[in-house]
Amino acid sequence: MSNLLQEHDFKFQKKYGQNFLQDVKIPRRIAMECTNFTFPDADALPQKKAETLILEIGPGAGILTKELAKRFEKVVAVEIDTSLEPVLKDALSGFDNVEVVFSDIMEINLRKFLDSKRKTDDGRTLAVSVCANLPYYITTPIIMKLLEEYPDFDFITVMVQKEVALRLCTSAGTADYGAITAQINLYGKAKRLFTVPSGCFYPRPKVDSAVIRIELYKTQTYTQKEISLTSKIIKQAFLMRRKTLANALCEVYPLISKQRLGQIIAQTLGTSEQVRGEALTTQQFCELAKALDAIE
Repeated sequence: MSNLLQEHDFKFQKKYGQNFLQDVKIPRRIAMECTNFTFPDADALPQKKAETLILEIGPGAGILTKELAKRFEKVVAVEIDTSLEPVLKDALSGFDNVEVVFSDIMEINLRKFLDSKRKTDDGRTLAVSVCANLPYYITTPIIMKLLEEYPDFDFITVMVQKEVALRLCTSAGTADYGAITAQINLYGKAKRLFTVPSGCFYPRPKVDSAVIRIELYKTQTYTQKEISLTSKIIKQAFLMRRKTLANALCEVYPLISKQRLGQIIAQTLGTSEQVRGEALTTQQFCELAKALDAIE
């Protein structure tokens, strides 16, 4: 990988948070574990590729892209750094099932973009999953965009900072539990797969990473209205996490007194009026959101 970058005189750009994997064993494992499709052992490629379109965000030098292309029918890689074009053209020259799109993923209409890409020439519609090594600085916005804009994903498998992975996969009532955790649970369940030491990257970051997989609900667990109402409460609860939930919600429900909010919380959830948001599960947040919506 480093030789390829040197050949094309590639310069890393800090603004994109670029840390590229250099140990092929890691992307190979990520590719094998990014969906529930069963592959043979790591070195034995499947006789037939999984009928899945993989959206990769930030392919970098293409080391993960190649492993995905070996196992899945189609890979669409979105890369913001146009200076990587010659690198990726060289790295992926042997794969005819990869399309590299140079764009900012945050500016792409995922519904329009992916619905067209998942159609095959023989009339099939491919399943769609995400597999990516996300830049640390924009991890949460990308994950929320994926969840909010394209509910048809089967899995979202991403490598993130290790501490972020702990937050994304934890449970209510723990120290790592936060707004992003509760919001992810509106769409699916996150599971931590494995840790990736910092030495597996170039340039080497200061912290370790971890790979997580979010399996989206196959049937609709929450309606779009419930998601909207619940997200508003979750964000406010963790914006002021040191306050009681009743205190925190006063700003978004100004017509309901703090005392009445406490009563509604206790009656709806069977908890103390002094409960804090970090103690609530996503389901409890949803129940509270519906109760408050019925009063307003």
